Amino acid sequence: MAGCGLAYEHGIQAMRVNRLDHVNIITDRLDETADFYTALLGLERRNAPPPLTPDNAQWMFDDNGLAIVHINSVECPRTYERSVKPGAATGAIHHVALTCTGHAELMQRIDTMGLACQTNRVDAIGLTQVFTTDPNNVLLELNFFGD
Repeated sequence: MAGCGLAYEHGIQAMRVNRLDHVNIITDRLDETADFYTALLGLERRNAPPPLTPDNAQWMFDDNGLAIVHINSVECPRTYERSVKPGAATGAIHHVALTCTGHAELMQRIDTMGLACQTNRVDAIGLTQVFTTDPNNVLLELNFFGD
């Protein structure tokens, strides 16, 4: 990615990462995937902005109004083209981790949805982890601190 056209200028703000912005999932199951993230995580489904269309892209918003999961159909145009195989393992990305609250409610949703999951406890930091996969085989790590 060298040569992206950026040059250093004196006086610019120091670069830093503020937060993870979003995860993009390319799928041949757009509606099923959006329904999954609504049912499991309570994310709000909205149409992606133009030029994307409701048929090729849905964005999933958290309670802070942030579109943290972008769901694109296989046919969706992409700014940076890259080969993907919907449903295949996620390459070098092992999992996507989200900090959550409401552990008991999540476990009830997992049971209602009939999802397989694995839990792990990290007592040293008061963390409960719940691992499950979405309809595209994306592994989710749902983290609950002190919950």
